[in-house]
Amino acid sequence: MSEAEELDLVVLGAGTGGYVAAVRAAQLGKKVAVIEEGKLGGTCLHKGCIPSKALLRSAEVYAEAKDGEAFGVETNGVTLNFDKVQARKESVINKLHQGVQYLMKKGNIQVYEGRGRILGPSIFSPSAGAISVERSDGEENDILIPKQVLIATGSKPNVLPGLKPDGERVFTSDEALDMEALPASMVIIGGGVIGIEWASMLVDFDVEVTVIEAAPRILPFDDPDVSKEMKSRLEKRGVTFYEGAAVDAEKVTTAESVTVPFTQNEQDMQVEAEAVLQSVGRRANIKDIGLENTDIETDRGVIVVNEFGQTKESHMYAIGDVVGGLQLAHAASHEGITAVEHMFNENPDPNDESLIPRCTYSRPEAASIGLNEEEAEAHGYSVKTGKFSFQAVGKALVHGDAEGFCKVIINEANDDLLGVHIVGAKATELISEAALAKLLDASGLELASTIHPHPTLSEVIGEAALAVDGRQIHS
Repeated sequence: MSEAEELDLVVLGAGTGGYVAAVRAAQLGKKVAVIEEGKLGGTCLHKGCIPSKALLRSAEVYAEAKDGEAFGVETNGVTLNFDKVQARKESVINKLHQGVQYLMKKGNIQVYEGRGRILGPSIFSPSAGAISVERSDGEENDILIPKQVLIATGSKPNVLPGLKPDGERVFTSDEALDMEALPASMVIIGGGVIGIEWASMLVDFDVEVTVIEAAPRILPFDDPDVSKEMKSRLEKRGVTFYEGAAVDAEKVTTAESVTVPFTQNEQDMQVEAEAVLQSVGRRANIKDIGLENTDIETDRGVIVVNEFGQTKESHMYAIGDVVGGLQLAHAASHEGITAVEHMFNENPDPNDESLIPRCTYSRPEAASIGLNEEEAEAHGYSVKTGKFSFQAVGKALVHGDAEGFCKVIINEANDDLLGVHIVGAKATELISEAALAKLLDASGLELASTIHPHPTLSEVIGEAALAVDGRQIHS
């Protein structure tokens, strides 16, 4: 065992939340180390956000090429080379991975490759918090003695009972990202964000897609109008949906093809395909990291923290997927910065989930922030809403995708902005305006009074805000 090293902060996990937190601590002049069992960048960079969006972009370009005639661009014999699609994805990942490595060097952040475990009180520290690093290279353990600990170990895909991924017929998103060839058909169990992104991507890659969702509607946490629009758009492209359907995972067969039995409206049904993708949520990576050696509390599989990410052990913090809530890369990064600034007395604002945008990168895109109409009413607000279609937005027609809308939800009592929901072209880019409006506690009037350049897709937000009071111009 190597000699113990003293540090200001040790971060367990160098995913998007962990490495961003490490960079912020280094900016504050702290001596920092990160421990990562896999690769710097974690799930988002290597098994999540970036590779999936790279594939989605290739699918979008392929679909646009096939539809080029609508723009006066006649293309013949458009083909898909999936090997090149995967090669491009890897190229994007590698470039960003190099970027994270550079950030670690720039900040003089020590990187330990291996698994970190929190130790209880010992000769190294009178309180829990020393970290043992089990090295990936098999060398003797390192012992780190930090003043502060940040747990950012992320999550992994849930797997249904009896449906173990094999990378051939049964997949989670982890295995699907590395497919060497596309299946002719795919059943997706789960119609949440990840399931819908895969449905959109695969159907654009000419795969026959069926989505089975247990909730009454796909994208169950989005505004119902957004869910309805998304379903309609994907159905037009060939995706089949079964909502309110319960899959009997233990009866799924995967011999020469995949057969997925399910029950819908008390009727037993089944669907066959070449492969099945499980998209049924994620579970926090909190096992085997030494939590049992601390007073840190967990609840329903996630670490309990306060509004700054602080656990019951005041010198230990946790962020990202391990604390539940919105399992989003940008949420983890923000939480990481908040945690670091709090532990080093920089007085940050507490985390506020209502200020975090939520995005679905399918075609069409969907994005939202704040409460949807159902949630607002459940919270006791008397609301008024404005809704405006992209059909009346000039840039949307120029872009060639004028379906979808923006919906603005306002508190009738004081004109406060409660939520914004967009489904349509570039929704994930447009939502940042709404995020800024929420951060600044803007009113509906202020959002409506913002001057939007013409022609731009952003005009849909201004018109939707005007529509709250029936003042929209172009409809």
